[in-house]
Amino acid sequence: MGEPEQHVFELWEETRAPGRNPRRTFPKKGQTCVVHYIGKSMLQNGKKFDSSRDRNKPFKFKIGKQEVIKGWEEGVAQMSLGQRAKITCTPDMAYGATGHPGVIPPNATLIFDVELLKIE
Repeated sequence: MGEPEQHVFELWEETRAPGRNPRRTFPKKGQTCVVHYIGKSMLQNGKKFDSSRDRNKPFKFKIGKQEVIKGWEEGVAQMSLGQRAKITCTPDMAYGATGHPGVIPPNATLIFDVELLKIE
């Protein structure tokens, strides 16, 4: 038998714009995050697959309620109010081997440009 396969989780943030809040307010479990985002797939040469900015409608989700992919749960929780960041999600932190039929291919690494607009 060979070595067991190891799954590596890689999530990093690259701040595009620092938070507007000098006290650096971070979202807590159960709070609603209001974000703008642009999502791109690395398996499709960085092709955009979704954007709340294009719709001009921010996206809302609650931290810790599994309403979004795991990469977003962990990445957005580390962002401060007003911050804009680049979050890279490996397949195991996104849609995995299944993908999202018709939108995201299986085993896709996804890159998100996310701005945390509001915490409710």
